[in-house]
Parts: sequence; C-alpha cells; structure tokens
Amino acid sequence: MTTELLDFEEQWPRWSGRKDEAIRARFGIPPARYFQILNRVIDTREALELRPMLVRRLRRRRDAGAAEQRRRHAV
Repeated sequence: MTTELLDFEEQWPRWSGRKDEAIRARFGIPPARYFQILNRVIDTREALELRPMLVRRLRRRRDAGAAEQRRRHAV
C-alpha cells in the first residue's frame, strides 16, 4: 500500500474537493482516514527509500500544518 499512496500523492500534490473524490474512488475510504494512513506511511523507512523527495515534502507540509495549529491554539 505504501507505493500506492505515494503514487497517488505524486498525481495529486495539492488538496482539493476533487482529490477527496479521487481518494474515495481509488481507496474506498474517507479522506480523513486516508490522511491518517498517509501520515503513518511517510514516517517509515520504506517510504523514504522509495521516494525520498516526495516523502520529505509531505513531512514538511504535515509538520508546518501541525505548527500552525499549535500557534492558533496557544493563546
């Protein structure tokens, strides 16, 4: 499944409503579940070895989103 997820992310680099539809059609799961799985996958050595540039980009995007969320909640 790692390769499938990484292939999909290369085809759909940005989030959109159409990406949500594509996730449901290709994987048969809700987008929230897809992103939970993807976030676990990009932390694996296998993913990093398969597609290092893509995995690093996805990690940066995830980490930036988490940092932004922490900033918003730190009042």
